[in-house]
Amino acid sequence: MTGTGEIAGENGTQRDPTDPQEAIDAETTARTTERDSRIGKRTAGEIQEGVPFIGAGPGDPGLLTVTGRELVESADLVVHAGSLVNSELLDSYCADAEQVNSVGKELEELVPLMRDAFEAGRTVVRLHSGDPAIYGAALEQMDALEHEGVPTYLVPGVTSAFAASATLRTQLTLNGVANHVAFTRPRGRTLAPEEDHIGEFVAMGDVTTCVYLGTHAVGETMDRLLEADHDPDTPVAVVYHASWPDEDVIEGTIETIGERVAEAGYRASALVVIGDAARKASYERSYLYGDWANRSGSAEGKADD
Repeated sequence: MTGTGEIAGENGTQRDPTDPQEAIDAETTARTTERDSRIGKRTAGEIQEGVPFIGAGPGDPGLLTVTGRELVESADLVVHAGSLVNSELLDSYCADAEQVNSVGKELEELVPLMRDAFEAGRTVVRLHSGDPAIYGAALEQMDALEHEGVPTYLVPGVTSAFAASATLRTQLTLNGVANHVAFTRPRGRTLAPEEDHIGEFVAMGDVTTCVYLGTHAVGETMDRLLEADHDPDTPVAVVYHASWPDEDVIEGTIETIGERVAEAGYRASALVVIGDAARKASYERSYLYGDWANRSGSAEGKADD
């Protein structure tokens, strides 16, 4: 961890502000030559020194992990992802903490806020929606804090694809239907057209494609799939606010789902599931519960299916 210098001001010594991008670049460069010494020494469930970046889960407070709940309940400062985190969770577990909504705040504001609170001896928690590892933009904050000398770590959460799967009463992988799962997002401000691979995943046939951050573009995405001659009858399910009290499920196909989502008026906060697994269609019995499982072989091989 690099740390920063100091500068003299009229009111005494002050911290030399660090450009978050410079901090990120410095930490990235350091990783090319030196492995983080903490890797392999801690498990994901351990409470560690520093600022935890916690997945709050998809919405229902009950889907916050036990470790996550313990950490937020003991926090002095909770920086959270605004309306993406259920207010019921904040009210239930963080009522005694100072709560700061991160929406609309730049790294230049968030990093010093968390750094200064941590250095003042306060217990700081950064609360992301879902799981920070999936479109969470957590690492850039963590790198900037690490560069400032503040240790950080990740605490996993339940991502919305898993909540949507439970709502649909299905699996994302099904024998004979879907051997793979793709977490993706449609083209937009942060994803160029050539980086949009939704059509490629759907074309594979045995992939359940989970589209994040694309509620506003469902119709456009489906139109592109139709233009590329994908099967218009491919099942699609859209789960709005998975696990929230106002959760809603819209089912259809590549051909029909765009219009149905538009009629519902949803423009954000929904998970799109494309593929036969969304409808639990024509799957095969697993080998796990038959004679095959009793044959000699490795335990790992037995568990694969």
